[in-house]
Amino acid sequence: MPLPMPWTTPWLASCLTLALAAAALFAAGRSPASGHWGGDTLVVEVGTDGADVEFECATGRISGPIKLDRRGDFDLTGTFVVEGHGPVRDGPKGAPKVRYQGHVDGDTMTITVLRGSERMGPYTVTRGRQTFLKKCR
Repeated sequence: MPLPMPWTTPWLASCLTLALAAAALFAAGRSPASGHWGGDTLVVEVGTDGADVEFECATGRISGPIKLDRRGDFDLTGTFVVEGHGPVRDGPKGAPKVRYQGHVDGDTMTITVLRGSERMGPYTVTRGRQTFLKKCR
């Protein structure tokens, strides 16, 4: 009578299930690639401490590192300052607080800005895409 082999179907299925569960746990908390992400009307510079966001007529900052959940989503606070013609105040001190909600799938990021009841976006940016914004200044 042959002895049971460790690679039999139930043993192999158990190992595969364990590996998939571990992969799902490690996927949560990952970050999008640092660097330049560009879209039609938005540029995002992702760093380890957050991201600078530049629109055609506004600038913003995502506060803190962007950590994705296991679905690739994020929901973080930040600032958003509308720009216009004429002088612009330096720095985001006293800038209105907003929420940046988004999703990352490979080299594509989708971002929506929530300011009170106002919803701006979604905007889509691609990692490495060069964008030339038409600034309102």
